[in-house]
Amino acid sequence: MPDQDRPVPVPAAAPARGVAVRALTAPRPRRPQERAVRRREALLDAAVDLLGDGGFAAVTHRAVARRAGLPLAATSYYFSSRDQLLAEAFALLVERELARMRESVDRLHGRTAPAVAETLTGVYASDRLRQLGLWELYLQAGRDPALQAIARAWTDGCDGVVAGVLERAGYPCGPAEVRFVAGLLSGLWVEDVVEARPDSRDRAREAVARALAALGPPARVGP
Repeated sequence: MPDQDRPVPVPAAAPARGVAVRALTAPRPRRPQERAVRRREALLDAAVDLLGDGGFAAVTHRAVARRAGLPLAATSYYFSSRDQLLAEAFALLVERELARMRESVDRLHGRTAPAVAETLTGVYASDRLRQLGLWELYLQAGRDPALQAIARAWTDGCDGVVAGVLERAGYPCGPAEVRFVAGLLSGLWVEDVVEARPDSRDRAREAVARALAALGPPARVGP
């Protein structure tokens, strides 16, 4: 005899056709395919290389696709315009150069003005053609508002590198002092990249050392 107190299971109502089931089983957004990510990165790498080889004018959809070994249609698929391609290549170049600079100044040559100047001007030791491409795009940002944010990120990053060196060496490192040294360094850097004088780096070290001396002697470390 059935148990009169036990509740009888009620069958679930069938979902409305085509609506509730889809809402409950909607697929999660898929991550970008690994192949697509690799292709996009290859195109950006190619654009950065072309910036170094031939500057702003060398970066075209056709040239980038050829350098990356990909079909021409790939560039227009991943980048809606040449402007977008240039902007992202510029951003990648800035990111890489700032990382290289941080690594190059990680170890101080000393705390005297000439030694710190040697550390700071050591950032010149890089690929000149790549630097030409970077500074060319930096100047182009004066005409192209889409590039200005990237140009400012470059300046802010350079200021950060200089501030870190000044702080570790015990020199004043407020915004005014950092701008004074970083602005001088940037101007000397552009001069070196453009003119390629044999003695430009020696002259730069001397100029930066004089600027550091004007900040005053570094603070003493320890008691």
